[in-house]
Order: sequence, then structure tokens, then C-alpha cells
Amino acid sequence: MTLRSRPARTGIALSIGALCAVVLAGCTEGSEDSGSPTEKPTPTSSSSKPSSKPDEKLGKQAEAALDTVTIDDPEFVESGLETLSDGVHAESLLNRGKSYQLGVSCAGSGTAELSVHVEGKPVVRRIDCDGTATYERITEASTRLGIDVEGEPGASGMVAWRISEM
Repeated sequence: MTLRSRPARTGIALSIGALCAVVLAGCTEGSEDSGSPTEKPTPTSSSSKPSSKPDEKLGKQAEAALDTVTIDDPEFVESGLETLSDGVHAESLLNRGKSYQLGVSCAGSGTAELSVHVEGKPVVRRIDCDGTATYERITEASTRLGIDVEGEPGASGMVAWRISEM
């Protein structure tokens, strides 16, 4: 085992420290205004993924069109909010024999297809994504109600839906 004296260990530590300082100085020297590849890239916008702020605004617009019944009202049954690209695919449990109203609102651009599945054939309607509400009456309800909303090609926005007792 070889022991080094304190001055030798101190010299080695100073040498390592000096070497680190030289390496760090070399990495940052001249990079401020040189336009070298070490500059941070500038973020760019992408048209394939919309930001969440327009979706939030469109969501509020779609929900506002359906504000005739609020969650605190005894008539309120169920509601939801989805992006039009995801679509709405919901199945709601209802009380057999009662009457309900389904409201759907799409805010954005283009058109969407609304399918309401009650016993028998589905009722299919095209709706504009202009922020206005479309209503469908369900009389003598079965125990299940299926709701599907799909955006037509090129359509975008938010879809709100609400079921209330009549």
C-alpha cells in the first residue's frame, strides 16, 4: 500500500478542479451569439394537434347551449363533454316507461352524425357544429339509451350532451 503525502493529494485535487473548469469553459465559450447547434430550438405550432385553449372555449360554448337543466335540478339525469375527434359513445340507464329529453350541442366547425339508440332502430340525424342545441324526445323509454356522435370528415370541436326527465 502506497501512502501519498497531504501536499500530493491536494495537488491532485486542484488539478482535477482546474481540468473541470477548463472543460466547462470550453463547452460554453462563444456559444451565446454564434448561432451554433447548441442553441435551443424555437417551438413551432403544429396543425395536427390543436391547443387545449380553443377546446376549453368550445366546450364551454357547447355546454352553455344545454343550460336549460343544471346538475342541481331534479330533472337532471346525466351529461358529458367530449372532443369531436373522440366522439360520444355513451350508454345510459333509464327508468322504463318514463319520458326523457336528450340535448346535444356541437361547437366548432363542420357537421356531426348523432345516433340515438332506443329499442328498435336507431334515430340518426346530422347536426351542425355551430354551438346550437339539438333535442330528441324519448317517450316510453326502455332501460338503456345509447348515444353516439361522430364527426364528419373535416369537422372539429367539442360535443356536449345532457339527458333530463320530462
